[in-house]
Amino acid sequence: MLKIRLARGGAKKRPYYSIVVADSHSPRDGRFIEKVGAFNPLLPKDHADRTNFKVERIQEWISKGAQPTDRVARLLSAQGIVKWEAGSNLKKGEPGKKSQERAAERAQREADRAEA
Repeated sequence: MLKIRLARGGAKKRPYYSIVVADSHSPRDGRFIEKVGAFNPLLPKDHADRTNFKVERIQEWISKGAQPTDRVARLLSAQGIVKWEAGSNLKKGEPGKKSQERAAERAQREADRAEA
């Protein structure tokens, strides 16, 4: 599967990202197919050079089935290229299976004590 994702560059504590089309199994900074943009997070959000895109190439890769990662989709939606919506994980705050089992056992013990 092809992904449109960030590849990190720059020095230590001075990140600079290239937006690349790569196979999902290749390493983050490893082999990629094509560089389609750049992202500099150190610049202010309203700065014109913060993001650079090759819009035609990105749209062509998306039409071929490439999936942008969540962060890249956010950047592209700011430019109006892709529609991005925040995902919601409704089960995030719920306890796990083991914790629910322990809570049920504890409630059962409390009920038995109150009954006795």
